[in-house]
Formats: sequence, structure tokens, C-alpha cells
Amino acid sequence: MKLGIDIGGTTIGVGISDGKKVIDRCSVPSFDRNATLEETISYLTSVIDGHISADISGIGIGVPSVVDAEKGIVYNTVNIPSWKEVHLKEILEDRYHIPVKINNDANCFVSGAEAVYGNGEDEILVGVTLGTGVGIGVMFGKKILNGANAGCGELTWLPYNGKTIEDWSGKNFFCSKGIDPSNLYESANRGDADSKELFAEYGKHIASLLCVVIGAYDPNRIVFGGGISAAHKYFEKSMMDSLREKFIFPESINKLKIDYLSDSDAAILGASNL
Repeated sequence: MKLGIDIGGTTIGVGISDGKKVIDRCSVPSFDRNATLEETISYLTSVIDGHISADISGIGIGVPSVVDAEKGIVYNTVNIPSWKEVHLKEILEDRYHIPVKINNDANCFVSGAEAVYGNGEDEILVGVTLGTGVGIGVMFGKKILNGANAGCGELTWLPYNGKTIEDWSGKNFFCSKGIDPSNLYESANRGDADSKELFAEYGKHIASLLCVVIGAYDPNRIVFGGGISAAHKYFEKSMMDSLREKFIFPESINKLKIDYLSDSDAAILGASNL
């Protein structure tokens, strides 16, 4: 058994995995943005302490950051200001005396998504997580394409509409309008036309994100995860209509498969399988 941990901007997901599925999982609030490094490490180890046992043979952690995956060093973590350079692997192995592996959270998600949708062949699968931030992970067959800093998929910082792609495709898109996306989703479910219209606008920005992803990786399949992707029924049509208008090679869109794992344990499973 291994322990998988998915550190997000809002929550931290924790689960025990047998390598094929997550057997037991829970979520706790993520770190306070004003917490010191020492406070965040203390909080993280308290979470791990509640799940560790003699049956756990390793720990895998996904973080929203660039990572030295070999050494387990985390740099400049998004939404955790105190994590400038954290030797997380060393810290946790010294405490728990079992192997610890660290990678980018989107890489962990796409690894878990491959376990669900992968066909065992050398296809390119891209995972896109839509949440507080926006992450992109890439797999070729069963291999994560890390790049030099586990950042092969880090495209969302690119300029777009005067800001960055992430500003228009993550939670900030809704917060800039004074709206929490979870509340908007509930309103859309109640049939509110304005809420549905805002999701349709959001879908057009996701299409712009996909143009970059498809242009960069030419994937066989894209799998969306993260909390906002649960509302895909309200932005999928505008996303696909806009994608067909914007992307220069229509045959690429016709062949592309798009799936959703918004309520899954993919990131935790992927982390545990690092």
C-alpha cells in the first residue's frame, strides 16, 4: 500500500492506494497562505500521521509547482508563498523512513487519468486540471513527460488577453467578476440563465487554452479534472464550438477525444504510483 497526496490551492486530498485504485481517502483544507514554511510542514506531517501505518511502503505527493523530481525539491509553489525551495523528499524520508516521491500535481493527475483511459499504446494523453489554478500534465504511453523541472505542461503562464491563460481559465476568471464558481454551478443547476451564460463565456477561454495544448502536444486524448470541470455540461458546447472556429487544423479536432474526471481520485492515484 502507498499513500498518495494531492496538494491543491483549496484542499489537500489524501488516500491509500493499492496501485490500481484508491481504497480510502479524505480531504482537508489546504495551507493558510500566510503560514510559515515550518507551519506548513507541521500541518502536512500531521495529515500524514493520521494515515501512516506499517502497511504503507511509500508516499507520493503532487504539488502545484516546478519540481526536481529526482531529488524531491519543490520550488516556488503556486498558492503556498513560503515554499520557495523545500527539500520535501528529504524532510519526509527522515521522518517516516520510507521512500517519498514528489512531482507536479498535474503530472500526478494525468498519471491517474492514464490508469483510467490509457490503452497501453504509445498515445499522447494530456491532463488539464481546472481549479484554483490550472495545471497541465502530459503522458506518452505510460511515461510522464516531466521535462527538466517536472514542468513540461506549464503553459498557462503564457500571455493571453492582457493577463495569462490561467487568469482566464481558472478560478480567477469567476472571482474577477465577484462570483465563486461553486455557487455559480449551483445557480446554473437551478436553471439560472445568467449563470449558464457566464459558463458559456468561460468555455470560449478554455477553447483558447486547448488551442495551445493541441498545438504544443498534438494529443490523442485530453482529460479534464479539478473542481471547475464538474460544471463541464455548461461550458463544453461553447468550448467545442469555439475550438472548431479557432484551431487551424480541423481534422485534429475531429480525432481528439475529450473526457472528464472531475470527481475522481486520479491525482491521488497518480501520486501514489510515482
